[in-house]
Amino acid sequence: MPSEITDDKIGYNHYITGNNEMERETVMEMQKTSERTTIHLPQGTLDFHRPLPERARLLVLGGRAPAVPWLQAWRQAWPSADVYAVDHGVDACRRVGLSPTLLIGDADSAAPENWRWGEARAARVERHPVEKDFTDTQLALRRAAEGGPAVLLLTGAFGGRFDHAYSTIFSAAQVQAPCVLADEREFVTYVHGGERLTVAFRQRPKALSLLPMTTEAEGVTLHGTHWPLTDATLRQGQPNAVSNVVEEGTDRCMLDVREGCVALYACWEE
Repeated sequence: MPSEITDDKIGYNHYITGNNEMERETVMEMQKTSERTTIHLPQGTLDFHRPLPERARLLVLGGRAPAVPWLQAWRQAWPSADVYAVDHGVDACRRVGLSPTLLIGDADSAAPENWRWGEARAARVERHPVEKDFTDTQLALRRAAEGGPAVLLLTGAFGGRFDHAYSTIFSAAQVQAPCVLADEREFVTYVHGGERLTVAFRQRPKALSLLPMTTEAEGVTLHGTHWPLTDATLRQGQPNAVSNVVEEGTDRCMLDVREGCVALYACWEE
C-alpha cells in the first residue's frame, strides 16, 4: 500500500480459477475517505466505517500456504507494505520471490535452504529459540505493532494444526491494529465495540459465521443474512452464530457491535 491512500484505486489485481490455472483479473485494492476505508479482496470488499492507518504490513505465516497468484496479488496491491516472513512462511515467500523485510521465528518448520534464502535477503532477521513463551506469529504481531500504525494483512493463517490457527485468530484480535486474515479459501476480520463493517461479496461464501473473541459481545446486529441478528448477545462459551449464509437477492451483509469483539469469518472452500 502506498504511504498515502486517496479515493483513487490502489493496486489492480484479482484472480479467477479456470482450467486448473489461476489468472489475475479484476481488482484488489484499498480506498480511503475521511470517514471510511474499503479493502478490496478477490472475493469481495470489506468496508470499514472508519478511517484505517495509511500503511500496511503483510505477514506471511506458516499455516496453509496461499495460492501463488493470491500472494502475488497481495504484494502487487500493496507494493510498499513491509513483508514479515514468519518461520515456515518464508517457504511461501520464496515461491514467489518475495524478499522479506523481516524474517522472524525459530526456524523449526521452514525448509533450511529457504531460511538461508530469507536470511540473505531480509533487512532484519530475528531467530528465536524453539523453547520460548510466545509463538512465532505472536512475536511477529508484536513487532508489527511496534512499527507504528498499520493495517495488518495476514496470510498463511489457516489450515494445518488447529492449535496454531486458534492461537493466531485470538492473538490477532488482541492487537491494537486492524487485522485481516485471508487467502483464496477463507478470511477473518474483526469488529470491535462501537464499530461497523459492511462486506459486499463478489463470490458468495459457503458459510458466514460470527465468532465472539471476548467472553461476551453485546449489541450484535447483523443484516443481509438468512438468519439476521438484532441487538443480540453472543457468548464465547456457546458460539452458536455459525454457518449462516448471505440472504438470497443480496450480495452484502452489515455487522455492528456495541461492546466486545466479534470475528467475522467467511469460507469459500472447505
